[in-house]
Amino acid sequence: MRRARGTREASEAQVPAGASETEGSSEASEASAKKQRPWQRLPRLSVLRLPRSRRGRRLAVQGVMALCVLALLPATWMRVGTGSQVGTTADAPAREVAMVFGAGLWKGRPTPYLAHRLDAAAELYRAGKVKVVLVTGDNSRVEYDEPDAMRTYLTERGVPDDRIVSDYAGFDSWDSCVRAKKIFGVDRAVLVSQGFHIHRATTLCRSAGIDAYGVGVDEPRDATWYYGGTRELAASGKAALDALLRPDPRFLGPQEAGVAEALASAAP
Repeated sequence: MRRARGTREASEAQVPAGASETEGSSEASEASAKKQRPWQRLPRLSVLRLPRSRRGRRLAVQGVMALCVLALLPATWMRVGTGSQVGTTADAPAREVAMVFGAGLWKGRPTPYLAHRLDAAAELYRAGKVKVVLVTGDNSRVEYDEPDAMRTYLTERGVPDDRIVSDYAGFDSWDSCVRAKKIFGVDRAVLVSQGFHIHRATTLCRSAGIDAYGVGVDEPRDATWYYGGTRELAASGKAALDALLRPDPRFLGPQEAGVAEALASAAP
């Protein structure tokens, strides 16, 4: 108690004679501000408040609902439009070509999601529903080669190397679909991807001129699945524009005979 009282008396003695209590309080506030951490001195953000009037609140709610509808509209359109063209490996019709979209690598090997896509493609091949597998992915960097990793995975599961064709410039779904049609001459194909992506892929390939049937690979509802589903909302908007405007892919290049040659080697 003595120390506290002495400190208070000393601080009062340091205030110049005639100084007002307001000035003393202001100096104390400045000293306190200097002791604060840098992030404690940041200006406070004003809290977003709802309109006070009933009409204003109603308009705000209607605006939020309109934004939600606009965000969901492209994905809903694709799901409804391809409902009858998407199923499982057992439902898939016989087509000459299966097309597998890239889904990332981990230490040079396919990620679990990509591995599941490739497992489904290998199943289609073993069942005799497809003769050739077109693997399309990203090889924009020397150290990152999705198509070759996909090829290795498939050959390890019994798909002959000469029945696998690689597209090294499938940088996104639209590019993969356009290149499959214009570069590799694919007219009909079974597409393989996860359930949250297959409707978009099928829509894009059909817009690119391919008679496409999509096989949706089932996955557990983990964090990756929910992330992929959420990402589809944004990706569906771009896909709708791609299907409408039909831009050229980032890299087109000359036509390749890989698919035709693989089909010729598969002929009896």
